[in-house]
Amino acid sequence: MTVRISQSLIYSLLTAQLIGCTVGPDYVRPEAKVTSEFKESKGWKQAQPRDTMLSGKWWEVFNDTRLNELEEQVAAANQSIIQAEAQYRQAQHLVQAAQSAFFPILNLTGMANRFRAASGQNVAVSGVRNLFGVAGAVAWEPDLWGSVRRQVEANTGSAQASAATLQALRLSSQAALADNYFQLKALDAQKALLDETVDAYSRTLQIIKNRYAVGMVAKSDVMQAETQLESTRAQAVDLGVQRAKLEHAIAVLAGKTPAELTLAPAPLNIQPPSIPVSLPSELLERRPDIAVAERSMAAANAQIGVAKAAYYPSVNLAATSGYQSSSLDTLFTAARRYWALGPAGAALTVFDGGAKNAQYKQAIDSFDASVAAYRQTVLTGFQEVEDNLAALRILEEEKQVQDKAVTAANQALALIINQYKAGTVSYLDVIIAQTVALSNRQTAVQLHSDRMSASVQLVKALGGGWNVAMLPSEDQAGGERKWTDYLIFPVD
Repeated sequence: MTVRISQSLIYSLLTAQLIGCTVGPDYVRPEAKVTSEFKESKGWKQAQPRDTMLSGKWWEVFNDTRLNELEEQVAAANQSIIQAEAQYRQAQHLVQAAQSAFFPILNLTGMANRFRAASGQNVAVSGVRNLFGVAGAVAWEPDLWGSVRRQVEANTGSAQASAATLQALRLSSQAALADNYFQLKALDAQKALLDETVDAYSRTLQIIKNRYAVGMVAKSDVMQAETQLESTRAQAVDLGVQRAKLEHAIAVLAGKTPAELTLAPAPLNIQPPSIPVSLPSELLERRPDIAVAERSMAAANAQIGVAKAAYYPSVNLAATSGYQSSSLDTLFTAARRYWALGPAGAALTVFDGGAKNAQYKQAIDSFDASVAAYRQTVLTGFQEVEDNLAALRILEEEKQVQDKAVTAANQALALIINQYKAGTVSYLDVIIAQTVALSNRQTAVQLHSDRMSASVQLVKALGGGWNVAMLPSEDQAGGERKWTDYLIFPVD
């Protein structure tokens, strides 16, 4: 049987008996700077329809089956995410621990005493005596000033921040995997380009060797062609180190050892998708890191109330009832029963060297710091969106120019080779033309990789389809309780 204990129920049952108050400021979310539109969204190719937002499985916009499989493994097996899930459960139990202060404490005691009074004492019965007792005691400190309520409020805010932290980590891990995945495919494309170039250089070298054999070219042409060929092969081999590291990183993000994951080379044939960009005002509701900062700010505000309540007197109520007898046979008879109301007391600290005042000011300072952190997180969120919008726009323009450069370099290379065969230019001119053509093709592949990376980072900057409505409510932040949770011993 599972019972959900809501804060409202706890308040009504345990604090309605006394007219108490809740000291400290009520939380109101501070304002943060928000622009009406993104600066870099002008000219942005918006996804259609406009109101289509990213889904929770945002990586599906790239339409890559292998990527989809890997991303699903992140949520299920990534150890950092599993750690964050445990930390969220820990935060929920801290809420429950704070809520327990609403309830009275019940103690049961039993005793057995066998003793002999010293000689000369005025006792009713001399010699060896027995004394048995059983008692139950109840103690309760009513929440007159709202200290417990504020602590529950603070712990609830921290639990919600922990839930948002979990989502932020999940989004970060998923984005890191997608980024590494596209970088790996870009290396595969670079490797394919270099392998293709090696084949072309090999054919050219053979032609030059044949020409050298009949005395048409100098030995230096053969040596230059061999140098260029082996240098290109070395570049292709060197890419293997980077690729292995990326593959290992992807495995760890998916919760696997590097030995458990092997990704076959695949072409980078995916184009950056059109990504729906929300309004700037909506960004505050869609980024989990902003939700972390906002909920942490709410928790810090509640701690001011906790610190302020410490100025007021504390009241303790107690009651005891039990049985006491010199014989077990008569222990539970009416004549052996006793009871007591109290001790009841109130305590007020009149001097503590300024400790409470310092703690109260510290709580205010902590809240002020959290407000600044929240506003900075908002500004950083806007910056990241603007950065990636600008990157995608500029990289798209660069791609169009680079495509023309690749075409021109290939045409120039073909022309230079024909001139070399005709004997009108030296082989050095061929090497220069080949180097320029290869460099431009490599730049085109790198541009494609950069555009894919910017697309992933834009999705991340927009929150990856998350919404603040997905945060646990105040009741959910306290977790679910079974009736066995109220026992004095653990039951799994």
